[in-house]
Amino acid sequence: MIPADLSRTVVRAVRCAVEDGELPARAGVPERVVVERTRPGGVGDYATPVAFQIAKSAGRPPLDVAGVLARRLGAVAGIERVEVTGPGFLNFVMDPVSVDALVREVQARGRRYGFSAAASVSIGSSSSSSASSGGLRARVVEEALLRIRATQGTGTGMGTGMGADAAAAVAAAAPHTAPVAKRDGDVVRLYGEDAARWAMLCVAPHECPSFSARLLVQDESSEFFRVRYAHARSRALVRNAARLGFGSGPGEVPDGGPLAQVLADYPLVLEAAAHRGAPEQVVRFLVRAADELLDFHYRVLPKGDEKPSAAHRARLALAEAAGTVLAGGLDLLGIAAPDCL
Repeated sequence: MIPADLSRTVVRAVRCAVEDGELPARAGVPERVVVERTRPGGVGDYATPVAFQIAKSAGRPPLDVAGVLARRLGAVAGIERVEVTGPGFLNFVMDPVSVDALVREVQARGRRYGFSAAASVSIGSSSSSSASSGGLRARVVEEALLRIRATQGTGTGMGTGMGADAAAAVAAAAPHTAPVAKRDGDVVRLYGEDAARWAMLCVAPHECPSFSARLLVQDESSEFFRVRYAHARSRALVRNAARLGFGSGPGEVPDGGPLAQVLADYPLVLEAAAHRGAPEQVVRFLVRAADELLDFHYRVLPKGDEKPSAAHRARLALAEAAGTVLAGGLDLLGIAAPDCL
């Protein structure tokens, strides 16, 4: 099981518990369940508050509901164990991610990796009059949210996209973004459209973005640069491998676990960002993925007199998959992913 399957697995466990009478029919079955990475100091790899979501309608304490679901989920292949913590949080310890399965999934879905089955066919940008009243920042945030929500099949019928409260918060913050930003055009002119978007989206919609010369730095001290550079490195690896006469081929990569684990989180990140109206979660994910790829990419190509092997092809496939995920995430933010930097 890859983490993207976990939300569907929890929904299925709720449905089966209702059908078997362990939970009352009035509990209902949620369409989707948000599962996220366990926070520092937490238990396990992932956690969900689903028991609280259905406890009220079930007429049962969240702790009882969590116990019912934990017994069912603990027997699912791919889940090592399930623990209940606090008043009813479900915590999952997962079996290690299969790099081979993950890479094949990314290859099959391309930049649509991480999208739900109900996702819109095309992810376009849009804006609304209510958000536009807040200026460029409000428009950028809303367009990103509409694209992110479209990956979960909720891009339409969302009213103003980020909602009136969020739109108002962005509008209120807009005048205080930076001294140079009295006019929207100044920000784009000084920093470029992509860097300006990054600054607007890397903090929560209700927070003020920071525009500074750091956005123009072309080295790995800049998160904006690192993410796009990591994507460019993935493309360069593919080109250089072709010059050496080999291409990528999925397979297990014993030293690729950390990178694969981050990529496996992407569908859950999109789901949580859509649910919470938080495009900054996608930004934080892209930084994590870029850092793992930049730590890994030195191992991809043969060194010295080494001949290309199945291991090199598998590492290349993993790096290529990471580049695909980075490009897809940047697309959702409305930021270009150049092949060369």
